[in-house]
Formats: sequence, structure tokens, C-alpha cells
Amino acid sequence: MDRRWLALAVLTTARVSMGFQFQSLASAAPILVRDLGLGFADVGFLVGLYMLPGILLAVPGGWLGERFGDRRVVVVGLGLMVAGGLLAGLAPSYPLLVAGRALSGIGGVLLNVLMSKMITDWFVEHELVLAMAIFANAFPIGVGLALMSLGSLAERAGWAASLEASAAVAGAALLLVALVYRPHPNDGKARATVAREARISRREAAVVSLPGAIWGLTNGAYSILVSFAPILLMAGGREIGAAGRIVGGFTWLLVVTVQLGGLIAQRWGRRDLLMVGSIAGWCVALLLVQAVNPVVPLLACGVFMGLPVGVIMAMPASVLRPASRGVGMGIFYVFLYIGHAGLPPIAGAIQDWVGGTAASLYFAAALVFTVLPVFALFRWAQHRAVAAVARA
Repeated sequence: MDRRWLALAVLTTARVSMGFQFQSLASAAPILVRDLGLGFADVGFLVGLYMLPGILLAVPGGWLGERFGDRRVVVVGLGLMVAGGLLAGLAPSYPLLVAGRALSGIGGVLLNVLMSKMITDWFVEHELVLAMAIFANAFPIGVGLALMSLGSLAERAGWAASLEASAAVAGAALLLVALVYRPHPNDGKARATVAREARISRREAAVVSLPGAIWGLTNGAYSILVSFAPILLMAGGREIGAAGRIVGGFTWLLVVTVQLGGLIAQRWGRRDLLMVGSIAGWCVALLLVQAVNPVVPLLACGVFMGLPVGVIMAMPASVLRPASRGVGMGIFYVFLYIGHAGLPPIAGAIQDWVGGTAASLYFAAALVFTVLPVFALFRWAQHRAVAAVARA
């Protein structure tokens, strides 16, 4: 197998473990609410906590990869995910559950930032949108596997079993990366030039923040959707296992459309039209969750939200130099973590305040709509940056 595609296969498989662990708590949330007496805001906090460390550690994570090597830091991150999953699963109290979730999240930060940079290194000259679509697909695959299995496991064996299973999956990913992945030439080069070349410019930092904001808004809305849609479905009379399977079906549909969107963008080329149409369709689907049978708009969300993922993931490469790519991807991911960590608790608080079962999903629709003006601003800033380089 070509080294590029082998690297993509290994890193994509490793990212599956992150999606699986992220969803492990939400899949067991109804059991946690019952056993520990948590509220919806508490559940939202624990879901978002997995992403919270990234707000502070995403940029340093990029620097650590440049300083010590991408693969080494990714292996350390997987080790932290194993330790955090075990601690959360063995936790006899809510504070230790919080500590284990945070430790897992620190490991996940290192994976997200550095593996995205590693994929960019391998594919920046050819098929980057397609490769990023494949790589991005790993997270919802992991979420889908968790949705289809961990709710039933939590019912049979308790919520701790769900979290311990996520640690086992992370351990398997650690072995795969350590034994199979071989570093890209830029890995060693980055360590040799970190002090001299890798400083990111103010313009790069400002422009890459815009696709970062888009990624944060879309992932925050996705996190709200997979966390609170089961509650909506259960309020309609479905059992926890059935609700998990329905949301899991939506997630598997998302997997298909992420890949389809990557192929369309790579071959058709009309990326802006794909982006705008998909975001608009996703927003409308969220607004319809209570107007019709919720299964229909949830499946529509799975169609629309997957199509632009490869386009979004490829945006940073268009405005970053190779030497600033590690720190630049860290800036890109800071916004993802703000979205994942900050938006689910807000959604849970809104649902507690407003009542009902769909308020959180209407909030997600507002977030998705906000993507459109931010995307327009990014294209404007990107064109200005290219024109400035041409004049220099």
C-alpha cells in the first residue's frame, strides 16, 4: 500500500477511538441521570468537558508535535485517553468522573490537532479534500458505533462499563499507531526548524481563525444533536436502546454523506455552492424536528451536515505555510473545542429553562445558520491574503 494511504488508514482508525470515547458518556447519560441524579445541564457539561482542555491546549499541542515529533505526541495522547477512560469508569464519585473525562479530553486534543496536521502533510499536494473527508469520517463512525452499542451495554452492565469500553478501544488504537504508522518527512523537519521557521504570522492566525469558527459552530451543533436527540426521541415513547439506534442510523448516514461530499468537492469543484446549500439544508432540518415525525428531519440532518466536512477541513491548508501548519492547526482546533465544550452546556441550560424536548435543537439551528456569514467573511479574507502575496 502507498505510504500516504497507509498513513491515512492508520490515523483514521485511531480517530475512530476518539469519537467512540466522546460518545460513551452521552450514550450512558440516561443511566447517569437515574443513578447519580444529574440534570440536563450536568450532562451537557460532562459531554462538553471532553473538549474543554482543547481551548487551552490546542495551540501548545501543535507546538509539542513540532518539538517532539507528531507520532510520539499522538501515542502519548492515546495513552491519556486510556487512563482517563479507566478512571471515569472506576469513579466512585462525580468529581472523579469529571477528572477522568478531562484527562481523556487532554489526550483527545493531541490527537485532533496533530493527526489533522499529519494528514495535511501527506496529502496537501494531491487529494486533500478527499483525504480530509475520509479522516473526518472517523469521528462520526466512532460516535455511531457507540450509539449502537453502549446504550444497551449501560442498561445491562451499568454506566461504568460504557466508559471502560472506550478505554479499551483507545488502547487498541495506541498499539496501531505505535507499531504501524511511519512519520512523514516533515515530522523531523519541523523539529529541526521549529525555532527559526515555525512562527505563524498574524495574518495567517487571523485568517485561519475563520474556518476554525466554522468548524467550532458545526461541531458544537453536532454535539448538541447527538446528545439531546435521544432525549427528544425517548420523550416520544421510545426506549433508550431504540433512541440510540435511531440517532446511530443518522450518524451512519452522516458517514456516507461526508465521503460523498469529499468526492463531489474533489471532482466537481464547486465547493462554495456545496457548502452554502448543505448548511442551509441542515438548518431547515433542525427547525422541523417537532413539526413532523422527528426521525425524518434527523435523517435529513445526517445528509446535509456531512457534505461540506471535507471542504471545511481543507480550508486551513489554503492559508498556512508548511512551517506554520502545526500551530495553525492548533488555532483552527481551538474554535472546535470552544464549540464542543461551551455549546452543549448552553443548550442543556436552555432546555432546562424553556422546558420541552426540542429547545436545544432549535439553538443548534441558530448556530448552524451563523456559519453562512462567517464563511462569506473567510472567502473575502482569503482573497485579500492571496492578493497581498501576489503584490509582495
